Amino acid sequence: MAPASDSIAAIATAPGKGGIGIVRISGADLRPIISGILEKLPAPRRAIRTKFLDSKGAPLDEGLAIYFVGPASYTGQDTLELHGHGGPVVLHMLLERCMELGARPAQPGEFTQRAFLNDKLDLAQAEAVADLIDATTTVSARCAMRSLSGEFSAVIESLVKQLIELRMLVEASLDFPDEEIEQADRSQILVHLKKLNAEVGRALERGRRGSILRGGLNVAIVGRPNVGKSSLLNALAGEDLAIVTAIPGTTRDAIRQVIQMDGVPLNFIDTAGLRETPDEVEVLGISKTWEMIERADVALLMVEAGKGVLPEDEVILSRLPERVMRIVVHNKLDLTKGTPSRKFEEENQSVYLSAKTGQGLDLLRSAMLEIAGWLPGGEDVFMARARHLDALIGAERYLGRATEETLRSELLAEELRLAQNELGSITGDFVADDLLGEIFSRFCIGK
Repeated sequence: MAPASDSIAAIATAPGKGGIGIVRISGADLRPIISGILEKLPAPRRAIRTKFLDSKGAPLDEGLAIYFVGPASYTGQDTLELHGHGGPVVLHMLLERCMELGARPAQPGEFTQRAFLNDKLDLAQAEAVADLIDATTTVSARCAMRSLSGEFSAVIESLVKQLIELRMLVEASLDFPDEEIEQADRSQILVHLKKLNAEVGRALERGRRGSILRGGLNVAIVGRPNVGKSSLLNALAGEDLAIVTAIPGTTRDAIRQVIQMDGVPLNFIDTAGLRETPDEVEVLGISKTWEMIERADVALLMVEAGKGVLPEDEVILSRLPERVMRIVVHNKLDLTKGTPSRKFEEENQSVYLSAKTGQGLDLLRSAMLEIAGWLPGGEDVFMARARHLDALIGAERYLGRATEETLRSELLAEELRLAQNELGSITGDFVADDLLGEIFSRFCIGK
């Protein structure tokens, strides 16, 4: 996709009233637009106070104008920012004036798309812009900022560089068949392949942990009626979100709540009690519960500390999808006078706590973060998207195949090429135009 040369414009600040609003314009040459809307051409990269003019020269608004001459701008093209008063009517008047002067409305993410096409950002950095805007915790914001500054891209570029060096060695034997690769060279290739595959695996693990920051971890609280599921949700949230009574079946519909733990958003779902019941409304709630469990990452099976895991609980455990990680929460510890603890068993781990008094809640918080592979602080993770993880998994797969083909140079070279294509798709070296459209269409307008 070639960089576009026409001029685009958009309101770059959020909808609604504000003290300041920004209209952003970008294009190959903005001088005709600038001469029509400003009193004079600003000096590059200097903010000037000026009037914004309509077609008759009358002021529409007054504020600051900043002119960035390409390629020294965010998009790599001429860029003009008009900082005016933040009323919706005023901003739309300024935007309409830009349209009169030849600009067109910008599509979602089009400014950042132009930055990518003009080599101001690679694709992973461009996606980090959206992740930074969408960040819901300080940890996710810092993680996105590291990706935006190029930390993730540097790791990928290092892997690609190593792959290119390997390909040069292997493909030389194809170009010059009379000079066969010595056995010692093949052994060295295998060593490099295994090392490279291990590095890809580490990058994948860092990406998987970072992906939790984007969508959060989906946690379903399940169990028989009246074991304290709603009490646990209220205790974790620190407020009364769910109705708590001694009557079984009180919770008939799922209650959703996002709770931050160590900077990680956890999407909790308090579900209906799982049991056989003639109540049609409760039956519908239980059916909905199982649908939500299918989409969960972690299931907290609530049982009573004094009774342990009963046959009914075993049935619930057996119905949980294999991919869903589980923690057995032994609640109502205050009634047994027991001590909060965390125990590891063959298939599950158990946490003994009291939702009523709060004893043992920290143990449960730690267990949920650890079971998701999250490390405190999040300093060693990438804000990875699903396509990044898919590409790293693909590269790992092709490198694994390559280690089995060291005696057949043609097949070895092809596996290395495919692995490089996978890694290159992360930063945008190899990417289809339709994928670019998909990525940038999810950005907000004005960015």
